[in-house]
Amino acid sequence: MYVGVDVGGTFTDIAVNRDDGSPLILHKLASTPEAPERAIVDGLRQILEGHGLAAADVTQVAHGTTVGTNALIQRKCGTVALVTSEGFRDLLEIGRQTRPTVYDIHRDYPEPLVARALRLEVPQRRLVDGTVHVPLDEAAVVAAGRTLADEGVDCVVVCFLHAYAFPEDEERAARLLGGVLPDDVTVLTSSSVYPEFREYERFSTAVLNGALITIVGSYLDRLTHRVNDLGIRPKVKISQSSGGLMSVRMARRLPVRASLSGPAAGVQGASRRAVVAGFKDIITLDVGGTSADVALLLDGVPLEVNERDLAGFPVRIPALDVNAVGAGGGSIAWIDRDGFLKVGPKSAGAVPGPACYGFGGEAATVTDANVLLGRLNGEALLGGQMAIDKSLSRIAIEGLSETLGVSADEAAIGIVKVACATMVKAIRSISVERGHDPRDFTLFVYGGAGALHAVDVARDLGMSRVVVPPSPGILCAEGAMNAALTAEYVTTILSPLNASGVTTLRECMDQLESRVESWFQEEDIPVDRRRKQWSIGVRYFGQNYEISLPIEFDVDDEPLIATAERAFHTAHEANYGFAAPDEPIQIVNVALKAQGDPDHPTLPRLLNAEAAAPTEYRETMFTLGQWHDTPVFDREALVAGQHLVGPAIIEQMDTTVLIFPGDVCDVDEWGNLIVTITE
Repeated sequence: MYVGVDVGGTFTDIAVNRDDGSPLILHKLASTPEAPERAIVDGLRQILEGHGLAAADVTQVAHGTTVGTNALIQRKCGTVALVTSEGFRDLLEIGRQTRPTVYDIHRDYPEPLVARALRLEVPQRRLVDGTVHVPLDEAAVVAAGRTLADEGVDCVVVCFLHAYAFPEDEERAARLLGGVLPDDVTVLTSSSVYPEFREYERFSTAVLNGALITIVGSYLDRLTHRVNDLGIRPKVKISQSSGGLMSVRMARRLPVRASLSGPAAGVQGASRRAVVAGFKDIITLDVGGTSADVALLLDGVPLEVNERDLAGFPVRIPALDVNAVGAGGGSIAWIDRDGFLKVGPKSAGAVPGPACYGFGGEAATVTDANVLLGRLNGEALLGGQMAIDKSLSRIAIEGLSETLGVSADEAAIGIVKVACATMVKAIRSISVERGHDPRDFTLFVYGGAGALHAVDVARDLGMSRVVVPPSPGILCAEGAMNAALTAEYVTTILSPLNASGVTTLRECMDQLESRVESWFQEEDIPVDRRRKQWSIGVRYFGQNYEISLPIEFDVDDEPLIATAERAFHTAHEANYGFAAPDEPIQIVNVALKAQGDPDHPTLPRLLNAEAAAPTEYRETMFTLGQWHDTPVFDREALVAGQHLVGPAIIEQMDTTVLIFPGDVCDVDEWGNLIVTITE
């Protein structure tokens, strides 16, 4: 059995594939934010007992987690100290001297994670070519360690200038600090986290990693022990921001790489499902309880970036290019001081949740609007596990509608439309703003609330087709279950793209190859499952940012240079609208991505049988003032080849699918719902 787990702000999702062609086991339960591992273990226990399964048959447990992200957002992370080159104490505070919001002169960046009193300088300086300008003052390093020994810090991060290329001073300082600090204090070097140039981003990433080491390590210890207590023997694998998996050992050392793992796992799940079903150019829309995440895939491959923002801080790690906005089922509707209706980014979360949950929430949410409009079941969700009180949704929305001077129905329609407009804006930022026409793509939707809003979003973007996978509310868990073990290693080069630069490039290969081989052995990956993918970061001389290009080294230098030049000019024009073939090109870095091919469990197919009939009819409003007596279908009863004409509602444990009047829905052999939008 293969198990995938995704912990969200509202629900914890679990997917189990028994690899025998039978339907996936899907389980959803409320998250326990104060102890996320409790919901995971409770859910696993319920699945094993409820289906008569043996824990010993579990082959793999893969887990996407938001523990690190939430800890940083709430500032509930470890206490970090910084030892740095003399003169760089305030680098974390100075940053890039740009405002977080261009038009808001009052908004400032968040306070640095390291208090100024815990940022210590030591005499040390290497020049860009590695020349020792100021030797490392070892006595000053020891003195700094003794000062920090009494400060109650959890981690000391060593960040020196140009250590991405010349890490010797950082490594020596780390050894000296380890000799005088208490045993429970972790000493970390920036060059061991992600050795790339741009000192501010490197320092920031190392500090973020240091802030997470204690809290994520403690969480992983609790999780692995409790999972083992169930009788599950395979070691838990953790999702990375790049979409792959890593071992718990690696996650303890580099927890920052798991900081954006939830959305990445969903994109991986969407990629596999879409490609198998024949859809390669897709835009994903993942709508959960708190946020909506969108990504773009070309030929089945998600776009990647090397820098993201985490809790207001830059983090330099490989990550899938996912854009997130504060629009989800739990997003709260409110009226601003100018009298306009707004939705989000604040969310009701799991507790107290939307008003209709009956847990004490009084604010109107997107979920309440859908309940009032009859789009969501007004009696129970999660296959009957969670009772819903429609009257509480009406009370909450009427509070808004009275202030707006409109009916409750109009306020509910407005809430849904405002939330969808936020999602549309997010999709435009990853498509239109980057030269892609959304009309050329299929909208692939998942998340508990994705299918409720997909048609509204697609119609606004001019898209004609929406695909809803069999288990959209649990696709992030399924994506983690199907992901491969991966690791990325990088070396900064800063050489011209010519014969001498390629010589330098090839010299760096041996070092990266050695590190990757060590990783393959640590993870016990069989030789026939080992995969490597090389890439280089390239830019025109004088530019600030580089473009990553795949590269093959098993060719001579001249064709390698010519191929790289052509690929870079093409990529530059696609990204920025122009290319400059006469400008010299610089190689910024070389990266090697290692992968252990996974055992992909078999995706179940639907059988051809007699078409399912509606289970009931429900009054539903799709457009203002027009109620429809809408047939409601059970998703599990639908069969391959079934054809539905809207209006219709399809309910399942983890989501609800809306088919608007006039639109049509077909069920394919993989159980996907393919909705075609009429003009």
